[in-house]
Amino acid sequence: MKQGLLFLLMMVLTNVTHAQERKRLREYGVKIGVLPTGKGNAITDVAGVLVGQVTLNKGNQVRTGVTAILPHAGNLFQQKVPAAVYVGNGFGKLAGSSQVQELGNLESPIVLTNTLGVATAMNAVITHTLQLRGNEKVQSVNAVVGETNDGGLNDIRGRHVGEKHVLEAIQKAKAGIVEEGNVGAGTGTICFGFKGGMGTSSRTLPARLGGYTVGVLVQTNFGGVLQIAGAPVGEELERFSFREQILEKADGSCMIVVATDAPVDARNLERMAKRAMLGLGKTGGIASNGSGDYVIAFSAHPGLRIPYESREKTQTMALLRNDEMSPLFMATIEATEEAILNSLFKAETTVGRDKNKVEALPLEKTLDILKKHHVLKP
Repeated sequence: MKQGLLFLLMMVLTNVTHAQERKRLREYGVKIGVLPTGKGNAITDVAGVLVGQVTLNKGNQVRTGVTAILPHAGNLFQQKVPAAVYVGNGFGKLAGSSQVQELGNLESPIVLTNTLGVATAMNAVITHTLQLRGNEKVQSVNAVVGETNDGGLNDIRGRHVGEKHVLEAIQKAKAGIVEEGNVGAGTGTICFGFKGGMGTSSRTLPARLGGYTVGVLVQTNFGGVLQIAGAPVGEELERFSFREQILEKADGSCMIVVATDAPVDARNLERMAKRAMLGLGKTGGIASNGSGDYVIAFSAHPGLRIPYESREKTQTMALLRNDEMSPLFMATIEATEEAILNSLFKAETTVGRDKNKVEALPLEKTLDILKKHHVLKP
């Protein structure tokens, strides 16, 4: 009897240890690009940026959640930030995008959730904004909410994301470590036929190039042929879009949020946002017909804040020249590529709606492929 209990205990401990073994990409010796990462290799390496997440795992059917990104901890409506949106493929619901494109600024937290949770999340963002001190007379709020469809693993029609969950994610937003994998808005997502999720990464430019930081956060739920640092992982695992009937579709979506502390306005933020799609392409993503691939980029530079009300008729800003943008473009591409791969490496096998099961990226086989192609570095 005691031996049986001991065996069960060892099995539980083994499973727990196994679950803890999933690490970020770099911890396995895979280096993406040439630029150094920020201190935490996360979007929160950009000073002032905060991230909060709420994960909903209920019973056998609910696998969803909310992720909130705040450019700064103050009143965003009163102190807006420069922002831009780029649409890689528009099969999606990015609420509030037209005003960001028109005015070039962001006045609310960015919230990511599932497709049928967008309206609820908008209501929550409006509630959050209206109740902030100083906003007592506000009568218009541009809530920015993005989504991917997690209906494969989640009872999406049940619309389990409530306003309270969105408000909680905003209130929990903090600097520092950002959880990845099966958390927040990535709880029920699927990427390249494997379990997707939330991922993040950053790059810091050397002082001679300005010393600026670019951070990226992604919600991965798309298809294609997975590549890791150029190695044909999806092909060698024999799991990629259009290879077999079960993976016939490559549809899904990818939400990408790009943050920087560089003094860049909406025009050059859009140029950075475009480069994020190059990072997605380097992972093997194809932006399929049914994939909503959106990039939201903003600058958290304190000197670029846009006041809601001002007696001044003009605003003077010191901005980077176009000739100084190329290092930021490279940083965006590298951080996006690594953020997507981190989402895969950190995600775990999940069973959800109607007992649907999505396997995590098989680490041992993947690492063997990377060794074969000389990608792993000590």
